[in-house]
Amino acid sequence: MRRPLLVATLLVVLAAAATLAGARWFDRAIEARIAAMTEPETGVTVTARGGELLRAFADRDGRWRLDIGTGDVDQRFVKMLTAWEDRRFESHGGVDLWAVLRAVWQSVRHGRIVSGGSTLTMQVARMQENLPTGSFVSKGEQVLGAYALERSRTKDEILGLYLKLAPYGGNIEGIRAASLAWLGKEPRRLTVAEAALLVALPQAPERLRPDLHADRAQRARDRVILRMRDLGILSEDEARRGQAEPIPRKRRDLPMLAPHATERLHRENPTAQKLMLTLDASLQQRLEDYAKARVTAMAAPLSLAILVADHRTGEILASVGSPDIFDAKRQGYVDLTRAQRSPGSTLKPLIYGLAFERGVAHPESLVDDRPTAFAGYTPQNFDHVFEGLITARRALQLSRNLPAVELLAAVGPSRLVQRMRRAGASPELGSRTIPGLAIGLGGLGLSLEDLVRIYAGIAHGGMAKPLRIDASSAAILGAKPAARVLSEQAAWYVTSILAGATTTVKGSPGTIAHKTGTSFGYRDAWSIGYDGEHVVGIWLGRPDGAPVAGLVGQDSAVPVMRDVFARIGPPVRLPGPPPGILAAAGRNLPPPLRLVGSSATRPGSAGPAPEIVFPPDAAHVELGLAEGAAADLSLKVRNGAPPFTWYVDGAPVVRGQFDRQASWAAKEPGFVDISVVDSAGAAASSRVFVD
Repeated sequence: MRRPLLVATLLVVLAAAATLAGARWFDRAIEARIAAMTEPETGVTVTARGGELLRAFADRDGRWRLDIGTGDVDQRFVKMLTAWEDRRFESHGGVDLWAVLRAVWQSVRHGRIVSGGSTLTMQVARMQENLPTGSFVSKGEQVLGAYALERSRTKDEILGLYLKLAPYGGNIEGIRAASLAWLGKEPRRLTVAEAALLVALPQAPERLRPDLHADRAQRARDRVILRMRDLGILSEDEARRGQAEPIPRKRRDLPMLAPHATERLHRENPTAQKLMLTLDASLQQRLEDYAKARVTAMAAPLSLAILVADHRTGEILASVGSPDIFDAKRQGYVDLTRAQRSPGSTLKPLIYGLAFERGVAHPESLVDDRPTAFAGYTPQNFDHVFEGLITARRALQLSRNLPAVELLAAVGPSRLVQRMRRAGASPELGSRTIPGLAIGLGGLGLSLEDLVRIYAGIAHGGMAKPLRIDASSAAILGAKPAARVLSEQAAWYVTSILAGATTTVKGSPGTIAHKTGTSFGYRDAWSIGYDGEHVVGIWLGRPDGAPVAGLVGQDSAVPVMRDVFARIGPPVRLPGPPPGILAAAGRNLPPPLRLVGSSATRPGSAGPAPEIVFPPDAAHVELGLAEGAAADLSLKVRNGAPPFTWYVDGAPVVRGQFDRQASWAAKEPGFVDISVVDSAGAAASSRVFVD
């Protein structure tokens, strides 16, 4: 009796020891797997200000696998997934024993693995460790991996891993990449048919690929729909509508908005997994579509670049570096918002603003537009026509070159460069160490981004907010403070002129202020405009910098600028004037501001200053305008040296008049300001009422 009892006891001890050793081995195996666990690598995503996906980059292995959380997926899909794959997902500890027993029994009956009995947790373990399917060894590894996951992760985290790792055909992995590639949408809201398709595809991702085997994919999808109906997850109507929905038959490209900007930010931040930009995704899409359509009417290699920013914050809202990054004929891979080009006449507003700020001129000051030499530099007007004496306002609106150079000589080219740099621009002066007067007419290099920076400063009351596209907290906290480019009054004078106002008056000058530019040789056409909120920059030309016959900013770039503003939305009215604005003209201006001195020699006048004989100041002249017909108003001057230039409301109406009598056609009753300037720059004015 003693011997059998001893043997039995020994067997019990050995069994207990084996069980304890097995438990310890099992525990060590699980802990080792937990220690070796890593988060799955996902591709870099770049999002817009509202969270929309602008662009995704594949991971290092070329797989499209994107980060996503369970809260970013349609919850009906999650419910259908767990009902199809693992109905006891919330209750089991990683392995569903009932499912395993069923799978073993089926394997014994058929002599092969019929169903795997894998839970969602086991599938995640297999995908994490890249284990093969269809072997008992692999199944054992999955079991250990599943227990490790359940010990170290919550159910929500395990489900999140499945949503990132599930295969969907080709190099597509994870629900987000699959939804974008097969459905062209984020998986936040899915139809019944879409959700069922995304549940079915991981079962056999290559055999069920919709682009290669649409019929198989549809049958698999419909099986999921019918099963959900039988389980009461879908109603009969929902199931019927889901089955009637067509299956997608092609793989879509993942979003690739703002390709130049997203590529650059990704390159500058190689370790960042998520990048957030200030871009407005909807506006970016509209402008990219517009740019592609616009260049179809242009002969290659002519190209186009667009930049839109909020001048109140400095945030870039849209950046179109080229119409199509893949268009080799137009060198679409070049980011033309950052390419340095000759800015043509686009710097004139800043020149005038500096002159206004420093008290050199006023918008109603008279400037001389006639051939002048500046220490050997002899600039010409674009149209080779000279206006003579005109107001600074009119000279800037007409983009006359000679007055701009005259004012630049007065304020200094170095000061102009310094203010550009203060706005954040990086002017390229070439080999010149000291800038000359030629920079005022485009004799330097600037990018479209630089010009938008400068104009954003003018638009924002002379304060330039740093232009930025990176919306990260680090970029916001590290941004430089706003810098003053012009005084508030000078900036408003410039805005008033660029908005087309005819005189310096109180109130808003309008809705859009803009300036054009054409570089030497018709190489670049520019238009920069702004309203009370946005600044829009347009560039047209050849990426290689070759001349383009007839390429002029006014004709080529302005229509594009207006189209862009139309796509932004209703323009925001420009602000009214700040305190300190001098709303005066003619003789009401302080004497130093009436005429801007010229470096050229002017003919002098030894006699007295001119006087307006008719119409005298404060006169009431009856011309019969009440009857609706225009009538001539006689203009007479005495004293002064001819030739004379006559102005009505700041606009020249008679130029180069040697006679002392002229006339002007009045068209409507009201007050008019009349001025006359002689050849020596002396002036006289009167204000009369005509009816």
